[in-house]
Amino acid sequence: MYRFLLTPRWWGINLFVVLAIPFCIFMGSWQLGRFEDRVDSHRSAEAAPDPARQAAVPLAELLPVTTETSGKQAEARGTYAEQFLVPGRRLDDRDGYYVLGMLRTEGGPALPVVRGWVAGDADKAAPPPAPRGPVTVVGALQASENARTDGVDAAGGLPRGQVGMISSATLVNLVPYDVHDAWITQSSGQPAGMKAVPAVAPQGSGLDLKAFQNLGYTGEWFVFAGFVLFMWFRLVRREVEAARDLALGLPSEDGETGGHDGTAGRGGSTGREETAGQEESAGQEETTDQGETTGQGESAGQGASRTPVR
Repeated sequence: MYRFLLTPRWWGINLFVVLAIPFCIFMGSWQLGRFEDRVDSHRSAEAAPDPARQAAVPLAELLPVTTETSGKQAEARGTYAEQFLVPGRRLDDRDGYYVLGMLRTEGGPALPVVRGWVAGDADKAAPPPAPRGPVTVVGALQASENARTDGVDAAGGLPRGQVGMISSATLVNLVPYDVHDAWITQSSGQPAGMKAVPAVAPQGSGLDLKAFQNLGYTGEWFVFAGFVLFMWFRLVRREVEAARDLALGLPSEDGETGGHDGTAGRGGSTGREETAGQEESAGQEETTDQGETTGQGESAGQGASRTPVR
């Protein structure tokens, strides 16, 4: 009954099922693990002390930026060089821009420092003067922004003196020196008219929309695994029912009928009907031929009787 499972077509179906189900389970488990990691990072962030109240640590000890070091207070010493405006940044539900200063650190790459936020249009503003001479800046450490960061203008085409993304890959094209793959937002010491910019949580941490997307993907992959198994059982059941109907002589979906001897019943009947039809046609032709011959004989006899005897 189940010998059809060993046919080449079913070998392909079985191989697909054997590979698809473990793959779906693996992907679902992976998405669930990502969601659990976000939950753990969210709990750790809530349990950890406020980074703003912690003592500042030298910048070199916190690099490179990770989910553990992001937001911690970093201390850097250097001299301000170029300054840029970062338009399109909102704070307290108001539109404004960041004031970004490049701090040339001692014996290392420059460090981008967001000195503060100013309300208004960046196109009509100029950055306020930066402190002269060596300064020590303390602020929350942040990872370089990317195209998915909120407020980033990745389209380009900004006026001179503006930058849409706080990233070393962008800033290195605007200044003649190396730039750290990080930046800090200055915690205090802003000039009049500027507000301190609060630190943001690193991407990939916390219970944000992305975390619940991971949870939704988990359910989808497990549903896919169940659907593949369900369809396999359904195909097997359909094949078994078709074989039973054929053995009992019941018509199948394609119109075939099985006989008790395993042959197609309709096929045998059709053959007998065709044979009978052929014999009947042959008989009619033979009768017609005989009739034509007899008619010709009679015509010949009549012609002979009309000929006068001399």
